[in-house]
Amino acid sequence: MSVNSFGRLFRFTTWGESHGPAIGAVVDGCPPGLAIDESAIQPFLDARRPGQSKFTTQRQEPDQVRILSGVFEGQDGVRRTTGTPISLMIENVDQRSKDYSDVAKAYRPGHADYAYDAKYGFRDYRGGGRSSARETASRVAAGGVARLVVPEVTILAYVSEIGGDAINMANFDAAEIGNNPFFCPDPEAAKRWETIVDKARKAGSSVGAVVECVATGVPAGWGAPLYGKLDADLAAAMMGINAVKGVEIGDGFAAARLTGEQNADPMRPGTNGPAFDANHAGGIAGGISTGQPVVVRVAFKPTSSILTPQPTVTREGEATELFTKGRHDPCVGIRGVPVVEAMMALVLADHKLLHRGQCG
Repeated sequence: MSVNSFGRLFRFTTWGESHGPAIGAVVDGCPPGLAIDESAIQPFLDARRPGQSKFTTQRQEPDQVRILSGVFEGQDGVRRTTGTPISLMIENVDQRSKDYSDVAKAYRPGHADYAYDAKYGFRDYRGGGRSSARETASRVAAGGVARLVVPEVTILAYVSEIGGDAINMANFDAAEIGNNPFFCPDPEAAKRWETIVDKARKAGSSVGAVVECVATGVPAGWGAPLYGKLDADLAAAMMGINAVKGVEIGDGFAAARLTGEQNADPMRPGTNGPAFDANHAGGIAGGISTGQPVVVRVAFKPTSSILTPQPTVTREGEATELFTKGRHDPCVGIRGVPVVEAMMALVLADHKLLHRGQCG
């Protein structure tokens, strides 16, 4: 498989399959001397971990991360990064490969089964192998390391829409995000979503979701014109997440429906540089951060693994029907929240080092 790495100076490579013995990531380019141990990474994996409510897959994975290399305990007794590759491993303990016996014979509609087979002439049908959302745990682990590189930045993601039902920004309360199983900042929307997702779950169906991510504390100057744009790298990072079909920076597609006056981000004199009266650009102009919050929205499609039989073909090209057995998320976007945060951290860490390398 040709491309398994992401980033320029701060790079990570993920490895492993959904139903293999383990998955993990190798993080390279991390500056030395950063205090790190498993406890710096584990909380983010815990947020993504499956089986925490009836609204997510019931696969039971503890997702305990182990740091295998790239750290050393100094004279002060603190484990720190050494500047060498950091290897992270997460064991798989609750695979049920037998649930995918039918998938070995026919392609699942909406999945990457046929595309993988067309490219490689071979595929791991056990849960999708590398195309499984299980792989995102490796990204979250790598993102835990990236956050240590950008301590000045606060990253917060939340679900803003499920099944076409959006939150009311007037009800936004960041404290509510951890108080419900949907990472929802609007308690009224969270109650509505219980009915929406539970109805889909009981019907063996699924619904889509939109995740919004805001990074505050990003200084002006990160990114580069043309081929190193911060927003372009963020878009690539988010589109690379399983089940993502759309990415917006700032107002995104809504900006196309505004006039120039409406879409402008007016500036006035401020204490430390200009103060902005709006943030339609999502904190990025010309591919470079402006010092405003960086805002990204990510659209997750409905989970393709559903119990309703769908027309498909066998590997031999014969017509058949198939429904997906096993344990699956009725709304995969819910557990996408920590993955979106991780990709935001990974891109920002890379661009911080790139900026430092060119501008000091």
